[in-house]
Amino acid sequence: SLTNLELRLLKYFIEHAGMVLTRNQILEDVWGEQSAFVTTRTIDNFVLRLRKLVESNPAEPVHIVSVRGAGYRFMPEEAAE
Repeated sequence: SLTNLELRLLKYFIEHAGMVLTRNQILEDVWGEQSAFVTTRTIDNFVLRLRKLVESNPAEPVHIVSVRGAGYRFMPEEAAE
């Protein structure tokens, strides 16, 4: 099952499907006022956990993909095929 923050992050990805989201954007929009106490590495750890739940092969993600030097992009099922 998802924690509250994992659920908020997944919802954020879905709402911004196809868009490149920087770690700082994610921190500000998902963590809000608590973002001052969170590092961008925390985002990476949350993404790893989400990938384990939504990807058939988390080592080669097709839905929550890394965009080198930028952040992450969520690709819905139909866009990932």
